Amino acid sequence: MRLRVTGVLLALALSGCATAKATGPLIAPPVTPPLPPVVQPVVPPPTVSPFAALAGWDAEDHLAAFKAFRATCSVARDPAATAVCRKAKQVVSPDEPTARAFLEFNFRPEPVGDTGLLTAYFAPVYEARAKQDDEFSAPVRARPDDLVTSTATDAAAAMEPPRVSQRVDGQLRAYPDRVTIETEGLGAVLAWMRPEELFFLQIQGSGVLTFPNGERQRAAFAAHNGRPFAGIARPMREKSLLKDNETSGDSIRGWLAAHRGEEADAIMRLNPRYVFFSLAPDDDRDPAGAAGVSLPAGRAIAVDASRHDMGELFWIDASAPALSGAFPVYRRLVMALDTGGAIKGEVRADLYMGRGDAAGAEAGRVRHVLRMYRLVPVAPGGS
Repeated sequence: MRLRVTGVLLALALSGCATAKATGPLIAPPVTPPLPPVVQPVVPPPTVSPFAALAGWDAEDHLAAFKAFRATCSVARDPAATAVCRKAKQVVSPDEPTARAFLEFNFRPEPVGDTGLLTAYFAPVYEARAKQDDEFSAPVRARPDDLVTSTATDAAAAMEPPRVSQRVDGQLRAYPDRVTIETEGLGAVLAWMRPEELFFLQIQGSGVLTFPNGERQRAAFAAHNGRPFAGIARPMREKSLLKDNETSGDSIRGWLAAHRGEEADAIMRLNPRYVFFSLAPDDDRDPAGAAGVSLPAGRAIAVDASRHDMGELFWIDASAPALSGAFPVYRRLVMALDTGGAIKGEVRADLYMGRGDAAGAEAGRVRHVLRMYRLVPVAPGGS
């Protein structure tokens, strides 16, 4: 009996152990609140300046370019350009960052045509004499009294440059060519020069003459005979007088000097255009171009006036020089301030290098493949 009771008690004890529950308070695990969705801000892509596409723009001397623009921009006639010019003249004490920001804010570059040609010119300083001698045998001539400029009478003709003529017996006729002018001695003699240097003075259009007594006279363009300009570099190459890549200004002038006389005269007379001059005391300033303002050295170009307006801004990108010893590239902001008889076409420019021998040496080696970009004024609020 005792064993039975004990067995019952043991069974109950084991049953209690199997069903017993833990005592004490129940603690629920902490609940982490849901995080709000992450919204990525919309960041607009960085604005790329259109000037970034211009090779060399970052390396440009923007302050020098701005100062040259401000000094000459009054010649522009486009209303938008004149408005930008007024703004430029109001900038006080500009520095490089200010100048760059002004140009990038007020202009937009646009490509011009395809590829063309860059050449260069300069204001020569040559010796001269008041009297003729064996070395100084070429006369600097004034504009003849019988040389007149006719006026176009119809709209089509008005688009062409004025025709230069000679008045003979009350009639207008084409003015004589270089050979006739030299042979007949047309035009008063102002001074005497070495023949090859007079020839280059006529190509450049202006320069300074120095005399043994220290006098300096500015030779300014007065007129030409209306005949087309013809370069002599190509015929000299074709005649094997100079190598293909050795027709720089210095090389041509050196050959003419070494062959002074009938041989050099025959080459120079291949160019029928003849230029007449006026003399005035030299003021030590760069010459004025067709736009009527002094040409800033390295910042002015001559262009085809039938394709471009005076005062327009351009970015020039010139490379692949054809002549030995040339600077490899010319990349800079320039102003259209001059014209030239040989400067024809949309992508054609003649870069003014300055005064004197060093400028002449550099100018004579410039014959580069050219790309041009017009800097178009941006209207207020435009882009």
